[in-house]
Amino acid sequence: MALTIDELAAVVARDIPAGAYVNLGIGQPTRIADHLNPESGVVLHTENGMLGMGPAATGDQIDPDLTNAGKVPVTELPGASYFHHADSFAMMRGGHLDVCVLGALRVSTTGDLANWHTGQPDAIPAVGGAMDLAIGAKQVFVMMTLFDKQGRPKLVDHCSYPLTGLRCVNRIYTDLAVFEVGPERTTARETFGISPTELSHCLGLHLPETDRTTTATR
Repeated sequence: MALTIDELAAVVARDIPAGAYVNLGIGQPTRIADHLNPESGVVLHTENGMLGMGPAATGDQIDPDLTNAGKVPVTELPGASYFHHADSFAMMRGGHLDVCVLGALRVSTTGDLANWHTGQPDAIPAVGGAMDLAIGAKQVFVMMTLFDKQGRPKLVDHCSYPLTGLRCVNRIYTDLAVFEVGPERTTARETFGISPTELSHCLGLHLPETDRTTTATR
């Protein structure tokens, strides 16, 4: 019933506006690069200093000196450019990115994002550039599984983990549904093999349907 990572990555890629400048966070979001339409004009930015990143590199394409921020070998598209790490963060902080897609440990129904630490004493923090992206990008999308490995919902009323950004998330893409985060409420825009009513029950949240809520079958 749930979408695979690549199926979900294709859904996110479908919704990225043509010509947008986009940063893909470490982990699941990097798979989006493999599903973008080459004719869309989307320009991918990596925080380690590159504009014009292409899909993941395979076979003879792999160059150990050409990686994304997650150290995954990638390709470059015509016109790609490279620059200092500080310049890359200036782009992120200066509002020059149209969209960033981040992974998450928890997201609240008001758009609060927690993706760098669980708060447990023995947990390893992973700050990276998420805080800069969450505040600096014009739109923030989250890509994640809807439930964690223990079966607990990752979309919650209130985040108990340390926050990355406050009310910064615009849209949440999960393996079971796509959610729009509005100023007043979060709604299920699209579901995958599950009805909005069943989804609300599983999450223990009240998620109003909208007139354009659709349920897709695989």
